[in-house]
Amino acid sequence: MEPQLPTIKNVFVNETDDDDRPALSSHALAALKEFLEEQRQSPANHETAENGEGTLEPESEVDLVTEDWRLSQFWYDPETARTLSQEVLSLCSHSNCKVACIACPTLYAYLKKIDPNISVQLLEYDKRFEQYGSDFTFYDYNQPKDLPLELKHTYQVVIADPPYLSKECLEKVTQTISFLAQPQESHLLLLTGEVQRDRAAELLGLRACNFWPRHSSKLGNEFRVFTNYDPGERLGGWEQQ
Repeated sequence: MEPQLPTIKNVFVNETDDDDRPALSSHALAALKEFLEEQRQSPANHETAENGEGTLEPESEVDLVTEDWRLSQFWYDPETARTLSQEVLSLCSHSNCKVACIACPTLYAYLKKIDPNISVQLLEYDKRFEQYGSDFTFYDYNQPKDLPLELKHTYQVVIADPPYLSKECLEKVTQTISFLAQPQESHLLLLTGEVQRDRAAELLGLRACNFWPRHSSKLGNEFRVFTNYDPGERLGGWEQQ
């Protein structure tokens, strides 16, 4: 069964409305049409390169499938993807570290490009990502714990980017995070809208970092990264309370 689509990331959910079908504002629809037109007119650049330290340089260094806005897919821009990847790698201090990426295929692709040996599992609804083989697990947030038992309490690092800005979606993704995360010593990163700040704190005990993620499609929403650990100077550090 396909998941119910309450809204995409740059459209808020009206949780008091009986009709919860997805709807775009006229402004959001115009922005979306402009972006899709730019995609059609821009030739793809698939060249890759590395600098002396092994950090990826050019803007199109990682190949990704085309965003499907109907699934609320909006890929991170290269700077955001590199910054998040370096953060995850800094948390993986030993070779047995396992990482779970919930609905963030951009991050998965960059992690594997920078370090092909890192153990990363991508949980994603879009079956186009079955191309990643055993690294792919089908995931529908409406069934948050309908996952293989071998994934339970396995991951030291869990990154989640819930597809929708609704209370229901975040609550269900929180259940998935709890299912995947190794008890006690796990690092959690949540990428979602600023409007979810209070819920992120309430559900997962997370705080906002000063680093502001961005998307290639230039979403209008203020997007944030929240963590359950103090990143120090990385990610700009925690915001002062």
